[in-house]
Amino acid sequence: MRRPIIAGNWKMYKTIADALELANGLKRELYAIKGVDIVIAPGFTLLDEISDVISGSNINLGAQNAHWEAEGAFTGEASVAQLKELDVKYIIIGHSERRQFFGETNEGVNKRIKAVLSGGLIPIMCVGENLSQREKGNTFSVVQDHLRGGLEGIEKEEAKDIIFAYEPVWAIGTGKTATPAEAQEVHGFIRKKLAEIYDNDTAQSMRIQYGGSVKPDNIEDLIKQEDIDGALVGGASLKVDSFSEIVKKSVG
Repeated sequence: MRRPIIAGNWKMYKTIADALELANGLKRELYAIKGVDIVIAPGFTLLDEISDVISGSNINLGAQNAHWEAEGAFTGEASVAQLKELDVKYIIIGHSERRQFFGETNEGVNKRIKAVLSGGLIPIMCVGENLSQREKGNTFSVVQDHLRGGLEGIEKEEAKDIIFAYEPVWAIGTGKTATPAEAQEVHGFIRKKLAEIYDNDTAQSMRIQYGGSVKPDNIEDLIKQEDIDGALVGGASLKVDSFSEIVKKSVG
């Protein structure tokens, strides 16, 4: 059975003071929770402080991006080694906002994924279609393109540690959510494609999160679906009560 994983993407929110209050609140609410992997991914400026707060707890630290080079003249970027030094364990790669606003491509995602794996960290690889693509019936072709492009040249032994996050872009921050059946349909498709790229045993072991306006009142119906193994949470991860409730409701 695949272990659930709930990750909170804080995006470009929270000052240090606000972030410390949130992280300490989550520690208090979630200290006794077992059976689920918990991840929070603050912005770069918050990582050092939050790393200290959650050290030794059941909450893991994530980052929102990483560059593929070990070092160099790449203004505004952070390397895997720099993030690892702060006890980051997970790194979100290819988020839809990176693709939409910053020109992230499958090639860039692929290079970042390889760098994260080489550095011994765990990538959360995002795939998903926007509203226009969905309305044109291109959901599956877009997701397949993201998967095959992002996984190019990554062998099975490395790939088994990747977390996948299906993000229907039209549901991010809009309040709209794919129905559990709609989400399951795409998650099942992703697992089928992973079996084609690797093999069925590998695909069955991989975890696939759902990301798109996840809230306490819809997480239970989502996570009970056969191929949904957790959630990549945006807005609801910015408050102690809502994120804690999502985590608690994810434990089988």
